[in-house]
Amino acid sequence: MSFFQYLKDTRGELRHVAWPTQLQTIVYTVIVILLSFLIALYLGLFDYIFTTGLKNVLQILPAQSAPAVTISNVQLSTTTPVSVPSESSPATQ
Repeated sequence: MSFFQYLKDTRGELRHVAWPTQLQTIVYTVIVILLSFLIALYLGLFDYIFTTGLKNVLQILPAQSAPAVTISNVQLSTTTPVSVPSESSPATQ
């Protein structure tokens, strides 16, 4: 089957398609937009309910404090010494 035969068959099949009218296209588009908006509101409402409920449950539960970590006898340095090879080192020759 050649490419041109494929295009000819495709064109023939597209003639059999029942294309919607302009009014149907507009109505279907409005329906899709409204349903998308309603689903977004529905999911947003449940997200708000579950988030608020979880926040309230976490406030009611007793707070557990993390174990205290102490650092003693440790000297912290903000700089790290870097060794720079001298001119006489074999790596630079």
